[in-house]
Amino acid sequence: MSASGGTRAIIAALSANLAIAAAKFVAFAFSGSSSMLAEGVHSVADSGNQALLLIGGKKAKRAANDEHPFGYGRERYVYAFLVSIVLFSLGGMFALYEGYEKIRHPHEIEHWYWPVGVLVFAIIAEGTSFRTAVKESNHTRGKLPWTEFIRRAKAPELPVVLLEDFGALIGLALALAGVGLALATDDGVWDGIGTLCIGLLLVTIALVLAAETKSLLIGEGANPESLERIRAAVVDGDTVTGIIHMRTLHLGPEELLVAAKIAVQHDDTATEVARAIDAAEERIRAAEPFARVIYLEPDIYSEQAAAAGPDPDQTPGGR
Repeated sequence: MSASGGTRAIIAALSANLAIAAAKFVAFAFSGSSSMLAEGVHSVADSGNQALLLIGGKKAKRAANDEHPFGYGRERYVYAFLVSIVLFSLGGMFALYEGYEKIRHPHEIEHWYWPVGVLVFAIIAEGTSFRTAVKESNHTRGKLPWTEFIRRAKAPELPVVLLEDFGALIGLALALAGVGLALATDDGVWDGIGTLCIGLLLVTIALVLAAETKSLLIGEGANPESLERIRAAVVDGDTVTGIIHMRTLHLGPEELLVAAKIAVQHDDTATEVARAIDAAEERIRAAEPFARVIYLEPDIYSEQAAAAGPDPDQTPGGR
């Protein structure tokens, strides 16, 4: 997933949410609709979230140093996790509180055309933002189902924007339903119920985002397709005869660490082994461009060492 594609989706979502937030607060001021207030806060939270994603992307570009020798690529995961917290606390919890208060103390909606007009405008704007996120995601999604794409994506920006925009469209539909029922029945409780539904939706999306970004923060390896390409690239059938064991870790969305213990012939010279390792590294980078940091350790293959795994305490001498 390209960083530029994620940035375009973020900017499109940010522009839409700033315009929508202003319109929703104006509609709330004229109509008194709690759904409009909750949706206005939701749009402000979304705007802040997109700003956080942009900040994370910028900070992730800092060069590696002695304190952080593998760079700052995982800053993008940290800021994506902050997005889930903001969405849960500022968006979801506020909407739940506002909906509860509106159900306890309902009042009729005034100047109904304001909330209805703003909701229609917001649906169009959010739909445009969502379309941009879908278009950018399709460049790398391939044939994966959307749920699998969100679960497996290593770059957090597009999944975050996709879920935010999708949630916003559902939330707008809920707000429109709440306002419509409140107007049709002349009972403001429906507006509060719509607000409660928006809050539950935002909390659910925030929990999904938190779970996915937590997994990235802990550390995820390469996806199965990348692992197959790397395995195929390592072995040349001559000097490098196999892989004893291998581990991968995403240092950032577009930076992969590859560490492997490789099997070489017992009678190869040190020069031959060194050349084979250099050649294997070149093949890995050609097969998987995200493999930026590669460590290959030569060893003589044995079934006992391969079964013991990568723990040096369990594989003394590798033999």
